[in-house]
Amino acid sequence: MTSRLVRIVTATAIVLGAAACSSSGGGDPLAAPSGTGAPAGGSGKTVVVGSANFPENVLLASIYSQALKAKGVKVEEKFNIGSREVLYGQLQSGNLTVLPEYNGALLGYLDPKATATGTQDVNAALLQKLPAELAVLDSSAAEDKDSLTVTQETADKFQLKSIADLAGKAGEFTVGGPPEFKSRREQQFKDAYGLTFKEWKPTADTTANALKDGSVQAGNVFTTDPRIVQFKLVSLADPKNVFSSQNVTPLVNKAGVDATATAALNAVSAKLDTAGLTSLMTKVSVDKEDPQKVAKDWLTANNLG
Repeated sequence: MTSRLVRIVTATAIVLGAAACSSSGGGDPLAAPSGTGAPAGGSGKTVVVGSANFPENVLLASIYSQALKAKGVKVEEKFNIGSREVLYGQLQSGNLTVLPEYNGALLGYLDPKATATGTQDVNAALLQKLPAELAVLDSSAAEDKDSLTVTQETADKFQLKSIADLAGKAGEFTVGGPPEFKSRREQQFKDAYGLTFKEWKPTADTTANALKDGSVQAGNVFTTDPRIVQFKLVSLADPKNVFSSQNVTPLVNKAGVDATATAALNAVSAKLDTAGLTSLMTKVSVDKEDPQKVAKDWLTANNLG
């Protein structure tokens, strides 16, 4: 199970009683939508946009919701619902219509033995695993995924743009990450890139800070971590796909979205990239701006809202 998948699925159904950011004004986030009949975008009925219970997913759901509204789709928001175990069943049943998903983590949930890593391969595998009621729309370039990250100073000093550039240099590097990072990745880095690092140090959630203070020279930092921007860090490209793709991708109940809704969601995917999502998350998590406003500003800047 990838670190990304662990982050998403550890929440339990306990959160269902928590207050939700919903257009219906609080209460149970899974209460029946106020629209009538089966949801269908652009048809005058309601598309129900849900989200998991962490800030980035709520932000993405707000982007989807506002993009749909801008195209005249009637939308109900049911944010902060909980973990994938709950969300997936609600989408399959039609109680939810749209979710912002991460394609690699979704595939890992549906098939823990899946080996696909690249975006196209992951999405092709998803087509084989999703039930008939569900579909993924276009994946965005934006990914919240594991990365091997260095400081800008280190990148400049060693001329690093990708993990492959560490060949012949990795022996000088101490690597930080969660306790399981070494057992999961040491052999993969050797096999894919021929790298042997000087030392592996468990730094958990403080990896970005350890990079900044120099106690590690490379580290496992998620690509939308706001500290990448704050500390001017550089996530190295991974041409051998040691880290599987985690593209932000709309997951939909096919009966609930028409051509108007599909086009609106695909238009968001076409504009959203990792650097942009990281910047948005910096505004939400660091600057404490309202996610709905951050979403609106992004949509306006990209001519989508």
